[in-house]
Amino acid sequence: MKSLGQFLRSLREASGLTLRAVEDATGISNAYLSQLESDKIKQPSPSVLHKLSDLYDTSYSTLLKLAGYPVPRDVEETTSPLVARIGPITEQEEDAIVEYLEFLRSRAKKRGTRR
Repeated sequence: MKSLGQFLRSLREASGLTLRAVEDATGISNAYLSQLESDKIKQPSPSVLHKLSDLYDTSYSTLLKLAGYPVPRDVEETTSPLVARIGPITEQEEDAIVEYLEFLRSRAKKRGTRR
């Protein structure tokens, strides 16, 4: 499973943003963001995580969990076995997985091997 820093970096890169662009959008200094992404800062404040979850359009509760904060059961998202195996994914990664799964299913359907 990815660390918080690795996950944040992958979200930023998938969004095509620089550290300076994230700073401009959130008010979080690029030096602090760099320390987050390199895992020098492991538990940023929930308000920082909330700003980043909004910018990256990702789950706030996932960021809280990765930072080691407890998340109330009624706020937790349902974790599928796939997410448990590969860890949190970006929206772009999810889209690619869905597209590939559709391809596999259509191929199996053509062969008559899909149940």
